[in-house]
Amino acid sequence: VQLVESGGGSVHSGESLRLSCALRLNPGSRYCLGWFRQPPGQDREGVASIGTHAGGSYASSVKGRFTISRDLAKKTLYLQMDSLKPEDTAMYYCAAGIDDGSWCTIAAYEYRHWGQGTQVTV
Repeated sequence: VQLVESGGGSVHSGESLRLSCALRLNPGSRYCLGWFRQPPGQDREGVASIGTHAGGSYASSVKGRFTISRDLAKKTLYLQMDSLKPEDTAMYYCAAGIDDGSWCTIAAYEYRHWGQGTQVTV
């Protein structure tokens, strides 16, 4: 299993970015996929998740501004981030955990596989 993020950068308040996560997963398993972030000096926090059947969650701080999606053909997970704020500044990580059929949450302990992260600065 391998996950590689890209698309981070430095933007101004109100601008947009789209993060991508190239996925190499076991084809015989179903996965919850998530985005997490770690602001400077703070703990890692969940941002958004999406499951096999597209059900997922958003942190209240990003709901209505961020959208998680996936392209199974391209084996890529996305995070569209609109109306960015300075408090969105963080290292962003994508992650994968086994989808057991229950709702995919944004609890980090449910995710076993992690990418190396991409920096977003607003």
